[in-house]
Amino acid sequence: MEIKASQVKELRDMTGVAMMECKKALVECSGDIEKALDLLRSNSALKAEKKAARVAADGVLRAHVGDDYSTLIEINSETDFAAKDENFIKFADDVQKFISENKLIDIADIQASEVEDKRKALVQTIGENIQLRRLETIEYSSEMNTSSYVHSDSKLGSIVVISGGNETLAKDIAMHVAAFNPLCLSETDIDPEILEREKAIYMVQAEESGKPQEIMEKMIEGKLKRFLSEVSLLSQNFVKDPEVTIQNLLDSNNAKIESYTRLKVGEGIEVETKNFADEVAEQLK
Repeated sequence: MEIKASQVKELRDMTGVAMMECKKALVECSGDIEKALDLLRSNSALKAEKKAARVAADGVLRAHVGDDYSTLIEINSETDFAAKDENFIKFADDVQKFISENKLIDIADIQASEVEDKRKALVQTIGENIQLRRLETIEYSSEMNTSSYVHSDSKLGSIVVISGGNETLAKDIAMHVAAFNPLCLSETDIDPEILEREKAIYMVQAEESGKPQEIMEKMIEGKLKRFLSEVSLLSQNFVKDPEVTIQNLLDSNNAKIESYTRLKVGEGIEVETKNFADEVAEQLK
């Protein structure tokens, strides 16, 4: 039967799927819009499952700051090109709206919501693996000052909650957290395993120096002290004024950091690198 262009356009407007895919679905369903819609939805789930094994290490972050909770979520794509697609951006905006209306503690909560259907449809539209990888939610009381910072490329972000001070101070510290990536709040909060790993490295370096034992111990102690000051948020020099530490900044504003979190798109994901010739050969197969 003849499929009208208006039918194809209607189905595309409903799904965001490519025109040819819409036309094929309409042909298969004898022009029935509802059946074609169901067919495309089932196909999107199938395609999403097939692409799920592909590495999605690019994408964007979205943040929401509310009265009693804030959420930072990572939305992944395979390429930066896809992350700039208008359909991906609209999906990311829909995710942001969802986290602003729902307090989520676990990424599985959003993966089990209506957002999942939109994700599968987006996989079909864009042709890449799209994933909601992880989220961080901080809860707090209404009298605390909270702010988020998301870098201009939307790939690096943070949330900071402080008591005392004001929202501007929280925003400045959130920017600092994003830029300096502290491993802990104070030097006493450092993960013992991280500290032992660093100490082992410094011990090897000291032994290679050939210095006397007492000198080596001082070398190790000095390097550990410097390391702790560099990775502890309160000891770090403020990004906007290196002459003061974050602790100095808080003291001058009668403020205290209650909680913070930071995410970077693709962090911790191993990406296999291929040269151009290998990629072409793989596609030809």
